[in-house]
Amino acid sequence: MIKGVIIKDITTYGDERGWVAEIFRNDETDFQPVMTYVSMTNNNVVRGPHEHLDQTDYFVFCGPGTFEVHLWDRREDSETKGEYVKIVAGENEPKTIIVPNGVVHGYKCISETPGLSINLPDKLWKGKNKTEEVDEIRWEKDINSPYKII
Repeated sequence: MIKGVIIKDITTYGDERGWVAEIFRNDETDFQPVMTYVSMTNNNVVRGPHEHLDQTDYFVFCGPGTFEVHLWDRREDSETKGEYVKIVAGENEPKTIIVPNGVVHGYKCISETPGLSINLPDKLWKGKNKTEEVDEIRWEKDINSPYKII
């Protein structure tokens, strides 16, 4: 496992109406999100890989859809520098995944149907009032990138 990445299985509680699940509790982590966004990814589409300079992401994959989530540790001061992990998460394997800054990450929808993901990052996209540069290194734009999701 990559140091600082936290993966938690989501427990769902179901009845005849459907199900409910807790995806964030501030009594389980010191992480503090500042915004939330949701994205729908079509079958066989890849988002990323990219990394953040300062931002930590808190992803929720609970369906619909299923993803392969790819993580690479490129932090110089990390005990797990150079480690790579691939995780399946989504409808049948619901998970939250906390990805600290400096960990390259991306995901691919591997289900036949589009997949839904939620992110609760600890930094505002483009900063307050959207006046700052986006905090990311977009490895997917580099044809020589060592980080590939196929």
